[in-house]
Amino acid sequence: MAKPAPTVSGSASVPAETPAKQLGPVFKAAAGPAKWTDERIGVAKLSRPFIRKVFPDHWSFLLGEVALYSFIILLLTGVFLTLWFKPSMAEVEYEGTYQLLRGLQMSQAFESSLAISFDIRGGLLIRQMHHWAAMLFIAAMLAHSLRIFFTGAFRKPREVNWLIGVGLLSIGLVEGFAGYSLPDDLLSGTGLRFVDGLIRSIPVIGTWAEMFVFGGEFPGDLIVARLYMAHILLIPALLLGLIGAHLALVVYHKHTQYPGAGRNDGNVVGYPVFPVYMAKAGGFFFIVFGVVTLMGGLMQINPLWTYGPYNPAEVTAGSQPDWYMGFVEGAIRIMPNWESHIGSTTWSWNVAIPGLGLMGLMFGLMAAYPFIEAWVTGDKSEHHVLDRPRNAPTRTAFGVAAMTCYGLFWIGGGNDLVATQFHVSLNSVTYFLRVAVFVGPVIAFIITKRICIALQRADEERLLHGSESAIIVRDPSGSYSEAHVPISQEEAYALTQHVEPKPLAPLTEQGDLSDKEYKAEQRRRKATRFWFLDALRKPTRAELEEAAHHHDGGDHDGADGDGHGGHDAKALGASSGARRAAD
Repeated sequence: MAKPAPTVSGSASVPAETPAKQLGPVFKAAAGPAKWTDERIGVAKLSRPFIRKVFPDHWSFLLGEVALYSFIILLLTGVFLTLWFKPSMAEVEYEGTYQLLRGLQMSQAFESSLAISFDIRGGLLIRQMHHWAAMLFIAAMLAHSLRIFFTGAFRKPREVNWLIGVGLLSIGLVEGFAGYSLPDDLLSGTGLRFVDGLIRSIPVIGTWAEMFVFGGEFPGDLIVARLYMAHILLIPALLLGLIGAHLALVVYHKHTQYPGAGRNDGNVVGYPVFPVYMAKAGGFFFIVFGVVTLMGGLMQINPLWTYGPYNPAEVTAGSQPDWYMGFVEGAIRIMPNWESHIGSTTWSWNVAIPGLGLMGLMFGLMAAYPFIEAWVTGDKSEHHVLDRPRNAPTRTAFGVAAMTCYGLFWIGGGNDLVATQFHVSLNSVTYFLRVAVFVGPVIAFIITKRICIALQRADEERLLHGSESAIIVRDPSGSYSEAHVPISQEEAYALTQHVEPKPLAPLTEQGDLSDKEYKAEQRRRKATRFWFLDALRKPTRAELEEAAHHHDGGDHDGADGDGHGGHDAKALGASSGARRAAD
């Protein structure tokens, strides 16, 4: 808090002049160039709205920053690797440092990858940092997307930014796979063979598409060069553009914030970009950079010299893709062998459905969900305060069900390793997963929704009866109870701030609606009952005032010995049941 200016005694109290603040040596050195630049291009005027922008402070907001900083590390390390990597499939005889491969025929791409690992100073560190940063980049984007989904940050006006995020995630998968395939080792070549099968499974045009992509029959002699150009130029340009648009919309819409006292859809409670947030963000970047450096130096990843150069006649035993492509691999592994022969064409449903169809379904549902929920709720207002996941039980249950399905497909991608490590039949693992990918998400949905409703009941308990005091009291009758104390107004505000969409009863008459509009409205009302019927309603103002009256009156230890007061607990419990019955 600022202190008042000093005053001088006398007949009138006159504020004393505050001496001018002296600049330090660093700011003095920067003052000249800064003034010169500002006088010519107006940097201060242009940057002032941004540097005074307020951002809220919460650990979950760092997930997006981890993704951004990982991408910066990818650019920095990628420039180094670009200087030494040779994107050619021309065969050469290896004469490098690694003795076990000397004299072996291999592509220039694999030879240069070995040279980076063994002959270039710091090359192995940078290569492993690049690989770890790629894994972290996609993991952080996925975690960031989950945070946005579960808190409802995709709602109006951020639907476009959500679509940009879905695009970033999907393009990031392609970029990661392209970089993973460049060394032309046996493991990455096995992954390319996998993609070759996906391309050929495209109905009717699959064979022609394969010839176009690979420049002939697999593996051809052009795919590494083509992937290289896409990996260092085309896809990074798309990612940069989307990241720039994503950040611009974050600034334009202002940042979302978690519910709490003093926070609403019309303000942002937090710190300005300069100097607080800028200092925090800068420090966090160096933390992420340091962690990635430690991972690159201490944790081996993709030791391609142990795989050897790619040979189309060989397949690496126990080969697995990078984790972010594991769900596609798993879906194909557990898919039954369904094929159709129509005329002179073969339709490989066993590859096309789980490979191409699953990715399309995943990203399609992600892109469509904000609009589906907006249609169900009929909500047209802007939302800048986030939901607590428990207060949107159906949405949270959908998210956990999707995560369960993804995880089961992920396990399927390593069904051979599961079988060998746990000494079970490979066929048994496959048959189990074929059923579990359908049954597991349903079970996860039901359990998650019940947990959310139970957490809502716990919030209601705190609102109406207060929090536990940890003081056990024995009354004259010999029974024990724990006295409860009222919660703070700030916590009560956070627990009751959310908006409650109501389940709607079906229309009894068509009115002025056309047949099409009437059927659509009936479907929407039916959907609202599925979405919101089981959710617990917030206590009314009268119930909260009655609970506060009991607390203020000291009626905490009633005849029932539960620390709430017998009349208080029974009356408020009955009112809670009435709220649910009224819905």
